[in-house]
Amino acid sequence: MNRLYDFFLRPVRIVRDYRPSNLRPDLFAGLTSTMIVLPQAIAYALIAGLPPQYGLYAAIVATLVGALWGSSNQMQKGPTNTSSLLTLSALAFVAAPGTPEYLAGVGILGLMVGLIQLATGLLRLGALVRFVSDSVVVGFTAGAGFLIFANQLHNLLGLRSSATAELLETLRYVWQSLPTIHLPSLALGLATMLAIIGLRRANRRLPASLLAMVGASVLVAIVRPDVRVVGELPRSLPPFEALPLLDLDLLGRLATPALSIAAIGVVEAVSIGRVMAGRTGQRLDSNQEFVGLGLANVACAFFSGYPSSASFTRSAVNLQAGARSPFASVFTSLLVLLTLVTLAPLAAYIPMAALAGVLVVTAYDLIDRREADRIWRGSASDRAIMVVTFVCTLLLPLHFAVLTGIGMSLGAFLLRTSQPRVRFLVPDTSFNQFEAQGARPACPQLGVVEVMGDLYFGAVQHIEESVLANMERNPSQRFLLLRLHSVDSCDISGVHMLESLTRLYRGRGGQLFLTRVRRPVLDTLRAAGFLRTLGAERVLGSAHAISDLFYHVLDPAVCIYECPLRVFKECQDLPKQLGGLSGDLPSTCHESELDFVEPRAVWRALQSQSPPLVLDVREPREYARGHVPKAQSLPLPGLLSGAVALPQSESVVLVCRSGRRSIRAACALREQGRANVQVVKGGMLAWEAANLLEAIEPYERESTP
Repeated sequence: MNRLYDFFLRPVRIVRDYRPSNLRPDLFAGLTSTMIVLPQAIAYALIAGLPPQYGLYAAIVATLVGALWGSSNQMQKGPTNTSSLLTLSALAFVAAPGTPEYLAGVGILGLMVGLIQLATGLLRLGALVRFVSDSVVVGFTAGAGFLIFANQLHNLLGLRSSATAELLETLRYVWQSLPTIHLPSLALGLATMLAIIGLRRANRRLPASLLAMVGASVLVAIVRPDVRVVGELPRSLPPFEALPLLDLDLLGRLATPALSIAAIGVVEAVSIGRVMAGRTGQRLDSNQEFVGLGLANVACAFFSGYPSSASFTRSAVNLQAGARSPFASVFTSLLVLLTLVTLAPLAAYIPMAALAGVLVVTAYDLIDRREADRIWRGSASDRAIMVVTFVCTLLLPLHFAVLTGIGMSLGAFLLRTSQPRVRFLVPDTSFNQFEAQGARPACPQLGVVEVMGDLYFGAVQHIEESVLANMERNPSQRFLLLRLHSVDSCDISGVHMLESLTRLYRGRGGQLFLTRVRRPVLDTLRAAGFLRTLGAERVLGSAHAISDLFYHVLDPAVCIYECPLRVFKECQDLPKQLGGLSGDLPSTCHESELDFVEPRAVWRALQSQSPPLVLDVREPREYARGHVPKAQSLPLPGLLSGAVALPQSESVVLVCRSGRRSIRAACALREQGRANVQVVKGGMLAWEAANLLEAIEPYERESTP
């Protein structure tokens, strides 16, 4: 992350890293861009209600400062159509165009816009650019290409009146003016376009736009046809302007428009910067770009300019002309300045029709047809964003089009994140990994759910509703295992949702378990106190989560006597005795009501004079693999049916694999009125852990059913 003063040291890094091999292409790109800047700056100043020189001053200052303190190597800043229109609308309520009050307001407006943009960069708010999707950029670029073409038709056709900024009105004006087409202008414009295309095909390294413009200008200077030219330019340096900084009333009236212009300028710069980066592969620093744009507007405010932004047209020309570094824009600024003070008469020979030809070719290049086709064949949301942005760019003011596209991108982002994928999983046929359940049956006791998104306030309702829907489909599932490895963050709403699920499953006599929880999420759950509510032991490791639940949580009586499925790997060797029970399994009683005994205590009791009666309630196949010495095999169905008469006076010790079937049996015996019943705590697993398991004698193995 940049330190604060690093933002202002950008020119030092540009000069230090400059390669001499870039000088020639940067100089040619600067010359080409200069040909575009001169007439555009004058036209945009008139749109803003300002004298023509204000546009030239803004072009000199904003292009120079924006290049040295910006991030993009090709983006050019300066007066634009959007910034000019916004300036006019902001100052229309302050003073009449051309008055001293109006000019003073222009400086104050530019200063406020620049300070807002500068603060945005210094506060590192460039992350906002993430909400501008590539679909917005492609749609915006294509629309801008059509607008550039339409807005240059009047120059290309030699029409005497300028078209308006609105596409439909421009096309209507051109249609009505077709009888007055100036054929020499059309011929010169078409010749310029053909020259650019021919030079590109001959050698892509040639500065085709520059050579075509120079050829057209020389032709005009020699033949002097009756075509429109740029005209004579002023010969003055940008003068310093004293601003009425203490006019609080003016500051207050311009605060809201300044905020709007600053925001739109930032959005335009980011959008254009991403287009440039997409063509060149350069990695942009949005915060540095904001700083560069802010400093450019501050400098324009004090040197007779007006609010500026990134120029789509000039940036595209700069890129197409071969610019490799910010020095291309520096050269453009210096050449515009040099033209003003020395070459104004020669610059006056630039024909507007030839300039229109250059811009039409540039407009065609802006339309990324390959990327548009990829988006069109992609997701519906990307396709809709691109189309809507394109249409809005054609029919609405440019800033509205960009904001509309960004709004749709943000809406699509919120929609996707608020509806994360919630997958209901079962093991695959090889039991190596989980896969979507699909039409396969789920375990009647345990649901496995994977959340593919963050647990934040916008998504928790969707996640909870998905889990509730799964509960309705599987009413017997009392346990839920949530896999959270795709969850990067969790807010308080996510914590509340997990607490709600915990209460819900506990109310069903079950429990919620978590696995594969990322460290930041685990830290949040711990800090919010949820782990105390859930119990840290219920956050399971990923490798043995199912085994832990199968052997210590799930009810094996359900697995053996009621469930015909073998969903998990652990189910495969489980003995199935479906129909072995005469009725439904009895509900378990509260464990606090039962008497548990440690394995070693049972061992010692078996060595005494009056050993207890040990009943192994597992299935015979399990009993045959190993059992407590002198234990009698009495599977749970036989015990529950009462088919075997047990001595009333003798103490009974019940044992199974982990203790859960023994608890079932103990509850049933207690319901029958027996009080002297104990359960081996932890079952045979605990017995083995205490090293008490003995080998089975051969005659026992043979006689076991």
